[in-house]
Amino acid sequence: MNTRELRANMLLFLTAAIWGFAFVAQRVGSQHVGAFTFNGIRFALGSISLIPLILYFNKKKNSDNRPELPIKKILVPSVLVGIVLYSAASLQQIGLNYTTAGKASFITGLYMVLVPIIGVFLKHRIGKNAWIGVGLAVLGLYLLSVNDDFSMEYGDLLELLGAFFWAIHILTIDHFTKKVDPLKLSCIQFATCSILSLIIAIIYEEITLSGLLNALIPILYGGLLSVGVAYTLQAVAQKHAKPSHAAIILSMESVFGAIGGALILGESMQIRGYVGCALILGGILVSQIKLFQAHAL
Repeated sequence: MNTRELRANMLLFLTAAIWGFAFVAQRVGSQHVGAFTFNGIRFALGSISLIPLILYFNKKKNSDNRPELPIKKILVPSVLVGIVLYSAASLQQIGLNYTTAGKASFITGLYMVLVPIIGVFLKHRIGKNAWIGVGLAVLGLYLLSVNDDFSMEYGDLLELLGAFFWAIHILTIDHFTKKVDPLKLSCIQFATCSILSLIIAIIYEEITLSGLLNALIPILYGGLLSVGVAYTLQAVAQKHAKPSHAAIILSMESVFGAIGGALILGESMQIRGYVGCALILGGILVSQIKLFQAHAL
């Protein structure tokens, strides 16, 4: 594994931690505002938070006389990624209203299995170690998140559909960040997701000042950290990380979600939950074995 790939994996690990603790914010926020209201505001905050960075790096590029891509070549792929993000985030947030957090996190985690499967159709080469890692991570997620009475209810179906869109989101990010400035891509995709969410929220949800004030801290966390920081880290890191490896590392968000639930919400975990954490870590390590061997040779 070269230094660039190692740095990318560390950024993805940090992303997983931020997203894991965001499950706590989403659970608390959903008690006060609707799903589309929550997503609409937090993604708007995420988009706005990137503007100073974009202006700074634009100024730096201008001073270096580096060429700038036409806005059309940035706008179109960014809006497409934003539509995928809107679909995934909406299905996840709505699904949480109809199923348990444990089942939702497991089903959402299936996106890491769908990434290499979809990647095969896109002619991506997937090593055996990645498949073994996926298997271990899936088993770990099952032990960590799924209750004994697992069943496919309405909320579970929404989370499963959401997992499909999360997989597409990872692959589209991987594709477009090699061609488009990741900061601008992130900013526009967040704005797209926000606009679509707010339109639905205004039409179908009741938005009150008291609800917004009660959900202020979760919204700020969800907007500035979970969206503004984490999604940008993902976009930057995936320039140098393989989609299948990125998916497995990002699956650690379930582990951090469990930690956040225990520390902040007072939730506890059974022995099988700790075994699940170990298996997820094992899946991540196994997915990297081939890279370490290649470096040694």
